[in-house]
Amino acid sequence: MTESPARGPLADLRVVEMGQLIAGPFCGQLMGDMGAQVIKLEPPGVGDPMRQWGRGQPVWWEVIARNKQSASLNLRTPEGQDLARRLIATADILIENFRPGTLEGWNLSPEALLAANPRLIIVRMSGYGQTGPYAERTSFGLIGEAMGGWRHIVGEPDRPPSRMGVSIGDSLAATYGCLGALSALHERERTGLGQVVDSALYEAVLQVMESLIPEYTVAGMTRERSGAFLPGIAPSNVYACRDGDYLIGANQDGIFRRLCQAMDQPALADDARYATHAARGAHQGELDALINAWTHTRDIAEVEARLIEHGVPAGRIYRAPEMLADPHFAAREAIVTLPHPRWGEVAMQNVFPRLSRTPGAVRSIAPQTVGQDNGAVWGGLLGLSEDEIEALTARGVL
Repeated sequence: MTESPARGPLADLRVVEMGQLIAGPFCGQLMGDMGAQVIKLEPPGVGDPMRQWGRGQPVWWEVIARNKQSASLNLRTPEGQDLARRLIATADILIENFRPGTLEGWNLSPEALLAANPRLIIVRMSGYGQTGPYAERTSFGLIGEAMGGWRHIVGEPDRPPSRMGVSIGDSLAATYGCLGALSALHERERTGLGQVVDSALYEAVLQVMESLIPEYTVAGMTRERSGAFLPGIAPSNVYACRDGDYLIGANQDGIFRRLCQAMDQPALADDARYATHAARGAHQGELDALINAWTHTRDIAEVEARLIEHGVPAGRIYRAPEMLADPHFAAREAIVTLPHPRWGEVAMQNVFPRLSRTPGAVRSIAPQTVGQDNGAVWGGLLGLSEDEIEALTARGVL
């Protein structure tokens, strides 16, 4: 295992992660990245399904399970439930993203866990939240993205709703779950008491939908799909160069004037059709056509140099190869490469955000086997002997 001495600001916290797939594990990843001890409980033998996910190779696990310990535990058995209670009694935070009612069915209700450990913070992530008429429905990220309003506005206007190429709904629910946990930790400093953090996936999506609701309630406007641009925000689109596509955002008046200078067309900035934000929005299509006529006769490098010179926000559209080759990524160590026993080495995104005094770090690679830390967790923390661990393993509890 590759380890780093960096500790991070959450190094004094113990987190028990009982989730699986994306939302719960991503919340645990965020806490582990910032230094928390994250103990991931996995079903014996099979482990988290994320161990098998990935295109080409199952490498998603390497990102979402970094900085964690793996302890196997069968939560469907009374012995497993008892061990879970004992472990959670030592923890600061419990993360779970099971269907509401699952913890209660395992005799691990928040009320019982808080009675045993009043300082515990329980982060519960689910599709619809822990209450309400839909609470017990089965849900995945794509359902929450649809209910929260995301799916309807993504894609081309003449095609069905599309999706983002990542599991954004799960990641948002996890991020807000982490934010809720840190807020609850701060409150615990005053009261000494923990609480439950209820992060509903559809509400996490709704939170980032900007003015979608008031636009409808105040102006009667329903947002629709618009493809690569935002209606009324111009210019802010992808423009074709001779050797690829380039993104330009110049919708603010002063920046638009600089764009016109970069294009050697300064008169456009004083044209009544484009002189103001509202006017540019009303003439968005024709303005995009003018800019596209300028870009498509030039290479990206030439367009980029002109726009940088004139201080216009713009940039290339990156894929993994461009990220790995870019000097800015390298200078800021946005991507970290770790030695790996299976692939030799694995590159992945580093820890964000950056803290100046107590930064987080990728301290260890993902657990390579289910229950590889059983000795450290069940023996080191709960005091079980090797013989007891072996017996529990033989009975299918560990």
